[in-house]
Amino acid sequence: MDRDKRIIKVSIQGIGVNIILVVFKMIVGLIANSISIILDAVNNLSDALSSIITIIGTKLSNKRPNKKHPYGYGRIEYFSSVIIAIIVLFAGITSFKESFEKILHPSAADYSIISLIIIIVAVFVKFFFGKYVKKEGEKLNSGSLVASGTDAVSDSVLSLSTFIAAIISMIFHTSLEGYLGVIISIIILKSALEILKDTINDMIGVRESSEYTTKIKDIIRTYKEVQGVYDLSLHNYGPNKIIGSAHIQVDDDLTARDIHRLTRRIELSIYKECGIILTIGIYASNEKGEFKEIKNYIKKILKDYKNIIEMHGFYVDEEYNTISFDLIFDFDELEPLKKLNEIQNKIKEKYPKYNFQIILDTDVSD
Repeated sequence: MDRDKRIIKVSIQGIGVNIILVVFKMIVGLIANSISIILDAVNNLSDALSSIITIIGTKLSNKRPNKKHPYGYGRIEYFSSVIIAIIVLFAGITSFKESFEKILHPSAADYSIISLIIIIVAVFVKFFFGKYVKKEGEKLNSGSLVASGTDAVSDSVLSLSTFIAAIISMIFHTSLEGYLGVIISIIILKSALEILKDTINDMIGVRESSEYTTKIKDIIRTYKEVQGVYDLSLHNYGPNKIIGSAHIQVDDDLTARDIHRLTRRIELSIYKECGIILTIGIYASNEKGEFKEIKNYIKKILKDYKNIIEMHGFYVDEEYNTISFDLIFDFDELEPLKKLNEIQNKIKEKYPKYNFQIILDTDVSD
């Protein structure tokens, strides 16, 4: 079963489970006059609505690319997660308001053994179903499913607290409904904000993990012609569509045919092993004799600048008396252009016959 069908199947299961819980909890809540159980039922209703939105988002994100949207609609899944977070946020705010009023104007709840049985069954159902949904979401790289699963596990904890409050109410004849509702509301609000934060980070674009980028670079380095891998940049157009680019350093005596064969082989390997559409650029290398001495001198100068992460793409063009390379400054460096000019002037003093093309690069991956 492909990814989209699996996400839809899990979401439909979620709708079914939550609707059943809504019906039973709402009946119990109304009969027992329990605000916490009613709010729990409303929370389950929002979960069912979240699953519906996940299905809609998955369907829309699967639309074929077109001239206006050549990268497809994969990022719609992120909007689905945002909508889910907003729904959960609204449920939390509503719950907080109702619970606070219950504190100001308390009324006794009337629980029965059947009520308690339904509540405890709901705890187990939500906990294990939430674990299942979250695991499927992680397996399918679906932020919406992960969010729904995480929320369901949180709901099970809330239902357990409702059960404990009911026991206390029956034994000690003390109502904790309002206070429990406030606690539940705060947990719901926290969950919503975390989902929103994670999704917005994905939409803005976050740094890929070191393990992931290292894996890609290690695959590229397996080709004997490759002397180094630099400028790996990955762009996410949905959970399952990543497009990127990278530069490799090779000897400048390779022919166009050699380079064509090499880059094609690398791009195919990365696509097969990582599912990434990667474009390979080339840095030519001629670090021999005098040119190697020049590079070593530049490296010596760079040691005085603590915020420089890396120099790469070094090349000496004899015909035009030009030395070119890229510099990567740490994001903590506040004046990279000023430092770059200082470095260029120092090198120029030593090698006045050369012109310099120094490019400021960005630290986008480890």
